Amino acid sequence: MEIAAENLTVRLGGVARVDRVSLILRPGELVGLIGPNGAGKTTLFRALAGLREPDEGAVRYGGRTLADIGRRTMARRLAYLEQTSEAHWPLRADHVVGLGRLPHRRFGRAAAAGDAAAVDRALRAADACAFRERPMSALSGGERARVLLARALAVESEWLLADEPVAALDPAHQLGVMERLHEAARRGIGVVVVLHDLTLASRFCDRLVLMAGGRVIGDGAPAAVLTDSAAAAAYGVTLARAVAHGEPLVAPWRRIDPHLERNR
Repeated sequence: MEIAAENLTVRLGGVARVDRVSLILRPGELVGLIGPNGAGKTTLFRALAGLREPDEGAVRYGGRTLADIGRRTMARRLAYLEQTSEAHWPLRADHVVGLGRLPHRRFGRAAAAGDAAAVDRALRAADACAFRERPMSALSGGERARVLLARALAVESEWLLADEPVAALDPAHQLGVMERLHEAARRGIGVVVVLHDLTLASRFCDRLVLMAGGRVIGDGAPAAVLTDSAAAAAYGVTLARAVAHGEPLVAPWRRIDPHLERNR
């Protein structure tokens, strides 16, 4: 199932946060959605997930609209991980992960053996087994983020849209999450992830979509998108580049002073 945004515009407070965006997302790709704060990434994400009705344009899933497919079916086919890791429910971590199985159950039915196995797989994938029996209110921000990622993984959907899933994590767990998402894409799942870390984006993603001012200004392989001119236009920074163990390393290096640029 491809996801296609067709001339998508979403306005918030009268301002076009997403401005005439068109793109096609395909299964088996790990796509990084990058760009500065306020670029429209989360707004686009919510529209792609069917959580925000566009003001103009449409989102199609395998050529069909959300109304055609139905929200219950879509909940089994697409999992969405929100940006925030706030979760102070008095529930055990594994019970929160189990909520990811709700789209697969009929109303009022108890969890099945297959649900328990899916929860176990998700906890292992998110490296959250060690605190599965602890309440969410007793977990650190990084631990909560891993549990919420596991909840999204427990859906075992065709698509996973994850908004900044590594933001609250330490470096080791950032790498672990990106490795798991890369593995999921290799299994044929469509994975789209909002990232601010350009090194992680360039190393793990098959494709990058760069947004600025509500528009897509770059779409393609990481090396083709993360150019010096694109980094200057989108972020106002220069980039440092290297190769580590045969893999690209791209990092923001210096801010570009707009006053100096105008006086050149």
